[in-house]
Parts: sequence; structure tokens; C-alpha cells
Amino acid sequence: MTDIDPTTFATMDPAAFAATVKTLSDKEINELMGGDHRQAILDAIFDRFPTLFNPEKAKGADARVNWRITGGPGGSDDTYAVVVKDGACSVEKDPTEEPKTSIMLGPAEFAKLITGAGNPTMMVMMGKIKARGDLSAAMAFQNWFDTPKA
Repeated sequence: MTDIDPTTFATMDPAAFAATVKTLSDKEINELMGGDHRQAILDAIFDRFPTLFNPEKAKGADARVNWRITGGPGGSDDTYAVVVKDGACSVEKDPTEEPKTSIMLGPAEFAKLITGAGNPTMMVMMGKIKARGDLSAAMAFQNWFDTPKA
């Protein structure tokens, strides 16, 4: 197991989070995000989406992207929606509305995708990421946020 304290993993700033993800193996990420601190880590990550949103890059965008992160304790999943509409970004935990795009992936793939440490095209081709719905919205989505990359 890694020497990273999971309680700090949830509170790292985006640049430190991206740098840390780059140093971890898939197994280490899955262990960190599959344990007791999973909820705090996921909540912290999704809480950052609105602060990293760049409305200039998302002009005219209207998208609801549901993220289903697998690999939780006891085989559980967590679902969040990131909604971009009218130049604003919001996040919903356990969304109920139908998304424009739905993405399902494991903890390691999620961490690598949002930090730029992984190649999304390759992850989809290898079956590590499953996407449904408007895939063009999923492709554009990553460009609407000013996220530090690994």
C-alpha cells in the first residue's frame, strides 16, 4: 500500500492531486479510492468541477454527464452528474435525471482521466471506460475545465 494518507488525498489542491495520481499505480489508486475515505475523496473531486469550469470554453454548451465510478467498498458504485448549462456548472450526487452522456469507469481510470495521466481514447478502446449517449459531448467536456494535468 502507498504511504499517502487518504485523509489528505481528499483535500489536495488539483495540481497536487494530479501530481500524486501520476506517481501511483492503478492498484494503489484503487485501494485508496476503494476504502473508507472513498466518499470524501470523490466528494472533494466533484466539488472542484464548478471552480475549475471555464464558461468561455463552454459557450453554448448544454450537457449533463453522469459519472459512475465503480470499485467502491463491497462492490458499490457512486454516481455524480456534472451539469453544464447557460454558462454555469453544477454537480449532483446520486442524480435522477437522464444524462446526455453517461460514463462508467473504475477509480484508477477516473483519477487518470481527470488529471490527464491517461489516454481516454485508449481507455475506451481497451474497455476500461464505458460511455453511452452523446460521445461528442463527452469529448468536448474535458475542454471546458481548467484542470492541472499530470
